Amino acid sequence: MPPGRAPSIRDVARLAGVSHQTVSRVLNNHPSIRDTTKARVLQVMEDVHYRPNRAARALGNGRSRTIGVLSASGSHYGPASSIAAIQDAAREAGYYVNMANLSAVDPESIEAALTHLMSQSVEGIVVIAPQVRVFDALEHMAIDVPFVTMQSTGRLDEHTLSVDQIAGARLATHHLIELGHRDIYHLAGPQDWIEAEARMRGFLDEMGAMDVPTTAPILGDWTAEFGYYAGREMLRVRDFTAIFSSNDQMALGLIHAVRDAGLDVPGDVSIIGFDDIPEAAHFWPPLTTVRQDFAELGRRCMALLLSSITDDQPVDYRDVITPELIVRGSTAPPSPYFR
Repeated sequence: MPPGRAPSIRDVARLAGVSHQTVSRVLNNHPSIRDTTKARVLQVMEDVHYRPNRAARALGNGRSRTIGVLSASGSHYGPASSIAAIQDAAREAGYYVNMANLSAVDPESIEAALTHLMSQSVEGIVVIAPQVRVFDALEHMAIDVPFVTMQSTGRLDEHTLSVDQIAGARLATHHLIELGHRDIYHLAGPQDWIEAEARMRGFLDEMGAMDVPTTAPILGDWTAEFGYYAGREMLRVRDFTAIFSSNDQMALGLIHAVRDAGLDVPGDVSIIGFDDIPEAAHFWPPLTTVRQDFAELGRRCMALLLSSITDDQPVDYRDVITPELIVRGSTAPPSPYFR
């Protein structure tokens, strides 16, 4: 190969000692190719850093082997982790991922983003946009490729995968009640977010089931800064012994506020979060939280989407994924000196 030129399919064929048609069959996972031949071709591709031309492959077989991801909240830990898990699962399945990020969640912006993905000849779409308004818009749009959504509203059920946010919130709330807490606040997420709504519902359901009086949840914005200032306001009265935060970042702000007030976590106030971000184990004290299996969510998402794309045997992955309670040092029984 001349220096500076990207390797072509014919270069790979020459170095592997096969025809360029054989290389094409390897790229398209054709069943007629022997394992030894496939391994030799793949090794040459790796050695010369060959990257197949997706456009040419799409023209040749009508397949782009590309999926689109529509995201409205990729900067937040949960959606970002879902995106990473889907990208990993897509790569393992031999697919590329094209992203379309929504700067706004009005119907015009959503339609423009979907049109952009369609123009890339995507074979399917994953929607990771956990605001209620996005799903209101999707219900009124005609999407002519298979798609999967991640949400827990009960709408678009045939397209839905989700983690059981309600069950996760009930686990967190039950843990606090089991420790002996009866004066528990809930710092919720933004009102329009599907996960925030589900976690709030789980908190209220568990408090009701355990016959524990509730106060109105406080609506937050997912940030540590909001958790800090909300904690400062809550501590002016200090009529609680525990707080269930709808995510770990707000829980971090709450811990900061409690410490700034000269109080102890968990000696004076127990705090529990949601998501189990990588830093949660290194908060001080380490944060008790609810962990979601984003890798499994990504695998299920791709399996469900690919079964629709290829018309294979349907994959029944629509059962929700159950989260796990991770108990660390930020929760303890309430202080006997409270009040």
